[in-house]
Amino acid sequence: MIEDRVRCFGEGDPLMAAYHDEEWGVPVHDDKQLFEKLILDSFQAGLSWRIILSKRKHFRRAFSGFNANKIVKFTDEDVERLLSDSGIVRNRLKIESTITNAQAFLDIQKTFGSFDHFIWRFTDYRTLKGGALCWDEVPTSTPESDAMSCALKEHGFKFVGTTICYAFMQAIGMVDDHLVGCFKYRK
Repeated sequence: MIEDRVRCFGEGDPLMAAYHDEEWGVPVHDDKQLFEKLILDSFQAGLSWRIILSKRKHFRRAFSGFNANKIVKFTDEDVERLLSDSGIVRNRLKIESTITNAQAFLDIQKTFGSFDHFIWRFTDYRTLKGGALCWDEVPTSTPESDAMSCALKEHGFKFVGTTICYAFMQAIGMVDDHLVGCFKYRK
């Protein structure tokens, strides 16, 4: 984390500043990391990202390191266990959708060779650059996130609306929305 530079977000919050400096907007191509980020963005719906980030290590433990092959085997007992785990967000629909999404993720890997290959096609396998001066100018969805949302839903995913997909795109570097003036902004 760099202390003497201007950031788009995270000032005064070491957890958020580290996320800003080291992860947000950095391209990710590892399927396991992509799955984790998609699931965490799904859990973030209606909450602040800081809450999810502060619980990330608990999510990893609770969801078997985001190993989709293990998650698809979760039972009703596992759902009940997760609902009583204060280290994560205890929302039945989001927990159950994670199990559903694990199967959809594995199906996409089988069909397309990798989730990475499937997901990055929505930006033509490149990072789209923002250029906003302030957060009010940053979109919450785009035609690309709309298309991603529709495709994921067609493949059986849940909790993948266009706003969640856009946040996911930002998180995995498909979109670089660092604000002009931020030390991470690149033309």
